[in-house]
Amino acid sequence: MLVLVTYDVNVETQEGRRRLRRVAKICVNHGQRVQNSVFECKVEPAMLVRLKAALEAEIDPETDSLRFYNLGKNWHGRVEHIGAKSSYDPERPLII
Repeated sequence: MLVLVTYDVNVETQEGRRRLRRVAKICVNHGQRVQNSVFECKVEPAMLVRLKAALEAEIDPETDSLRFYNLGKNWHGRVEHIGAKSSYDPERPLII
């Protein structure tokens, strides 16, 4: 299934900047960055549970926020891209 993960981490403090880097690293390991704090992650349900737990462990719920948008298995008709940063298909191999 495709899940859109978004986050907002308060970076007014040094610890906030560290949290931001840790949250971004977790997201990079699970999906593709499509905007600064937005990732498309193709994950199985069990992996989504682990991803949520890892992200929740990193944030400060008093100042930071996470959002998860479950686009499901039939996400193709739900995602439309316009503008810079060409779109990609997370079901195809990613060659770096």
